[in-house]
Amino acid sequence: MNTDDKATGRGLASSRARLLMTGALLFLVAVFLALGTWQVQRLYWKLDLIARVEARVGAPAVAAPPQSDWDAVNREKDEYRRVTATGTFAHDKTALVQAVTELGAGFWVLTPLRRDDGSTVLVNRGFVPTDRRDAITRTPSETDVTTMVTGLLRISEPGGAFLRSNDPPSDRWFSRDVAAIAAAKGLHKVAPYFIDADATPNPGALPIGGLTIVRFRNSHLVYALTWFALAAMSAAGAYFVYRQRIKAD
Repeated sequence: MNTDDKATGRGLASSRARLLMTGALLFLVAVFLALGTWQVQRLYWKLDLIARVEARVGAPAVAAPPQSDWDAVNREKDEYRRVTATGTFAHDKTALVQAVTELGAGFWVLTPLRRDDGSTVLVNRGFVPTDRRDAITRTPSETDVTTMVTGLLRISEPGGAFLRSNDPPSDRWFSRDVAAIAAAKGLHKVAPYFIDADATPNPGALPIGGLTIVRFRNSHLVYALTWFALAAMSAAGAYFVYRQRIKAD
């Protein structure tokens, strides 16, 4: 093979490589545009969710869903609704769920509320610090009178927390898993949700309610701009490579 043939071969190989590179970059443009568009859709979904939740939190309280409506309860339309429930607390069936709040580390006090219709709803009565986890340290709040609870409806948190699974046999809880707590405590006819009690003071000042954080992380606009910027860079790279191919030809 003479020198001209070798040069022609190298030129063809280089031209094919540039063509493949252009195609790969254009493929990345399509992928990045799709991801950016998806993030824009997620942005509008998140903004709508925030608006709906803010409306629920600020609305007048309504009766918590009765047993006949339990199957229709879901996170999308019901979480953070302000609700009320009336009944008698079963303090001997309380579950303590580990928590970290603005007041420090401690526990959520999750107590079953037995209603007149025979059903039960778990109520997160509030937070207690670690040194007040024993029931004897908060006996003033453990009354057996009929009580009306007002708070936010929350959906069950099954499984546990990040890297920590609930341990029902040891009565160690890291998430408010309604079904697991109900089974471990021998409860029946339990609502598939729980109620985060509001800041109405409890006798003896513990537990401390009203600590629900209603805040949603919303970084979708930043993600969308990032994907669109990558699409623009890939498009510029494709144009540059393609122009080099034309010049080489």
